Amino acid sequence: MTRALDTMTHDNEPQGPATGPSASLVQHSSSRGYSAAGNATLGSGVRGPKRSGIVLFGAILPIALLAAWWGIAASGVVPAYRLPSPVAVWQAGVDLAATGQLAQYSAISTQRVILGFVAGSAIGLVLGSIVGLSRWASAFLAPTIGGFRAVPSLAWVPLLVLYIGINEDSKVTLIAVGALFPVYTTVAGALRHVDPQLVELGRAYGLGRWALLTRVQLPAVIPTIVSGLRLALAQAWLFLVAAELIASSMGLGFLLIDSQNNGRLDRIFLAIIVLAIIGKTTDALIGLLERYLLRRWG
Repeated sequence: MTRALDTMTHDNEPQGPATGPSASLVQHSSSRGYSAAGNATLGSGVRGPKRSGIVLFGAILPIALLAAWWGIAASGVVPAYRLPSPVAVWQAGVDLAATGQLAQYSAISTQRVILGFVAGSAIGLVLGSIVGLSRWASAFLAPTIGGFRAVPSLAWVPLLVLYIGINEDSKVTLIAVGALFPVYTTVAGALRHVDPQLVELGRAYGLGRWALLTRVQLPAVIPTIVSGLRLALAQAWLFLVAAELIASSMGLGFLLIDSQNNGRLDRIFLAIIVLAIIGKTTDALIGLLERYLLRRWG
């Protein structure tokens, strides 16, 4: 404990714009290892490959898959009604883009995912904090939440249609349900393992329960929270297709289902590729948020 107090005193010396009790405690949490991911990313002692090299290296596999797809389709080993060529998929995209449907469907699906992700993540963060910080809350809430988490996504569709109706609210609610549980699970688990000495130091500074959570405990588990957000975002995109089963007439999930009913395999491939591109783009935005949070609190 004496060593921890010495570290706290050393961290309290002016070091730039981030000073004061909360800054010292967060820096102390970094020295205790809770922001190891941020230190590995931002530390000057570890040199990794250049960003351009990482991008080029990451493009090798997609290019190889595209070449293999092109070769198999051109060889005729698999008939066109089983595997459309990349040219056919591209042409399907051009046709939908010319009518404005591709941009409209993509925007609508992205909006639904973002709204559901934000709502579900916020609720998951609150519930995870409550369960992670209180044994009584964990004993009371964790079994019930765990039961809801085990329910398959499609099982919620009839209830949402019955209680909310066939509108945007039911679709966003279903996506929010999918995003809630990854954040809840990661936050609750991480907060249970915050160093007790770090919490004791916060209380010694006179921080109340809310200030202790926002200034000490949550910053100490930022890498875990960001991982939960990434899982929640992926889950939100997974729940999108189920959400757009609810009598939807627009969206990429609707495009998948409509193309299946009409035998348009080229459009099915197109919808899958667009979902992959948009999903990866939104995940990259979470990566930017992670870099900012680690720079701010790491």
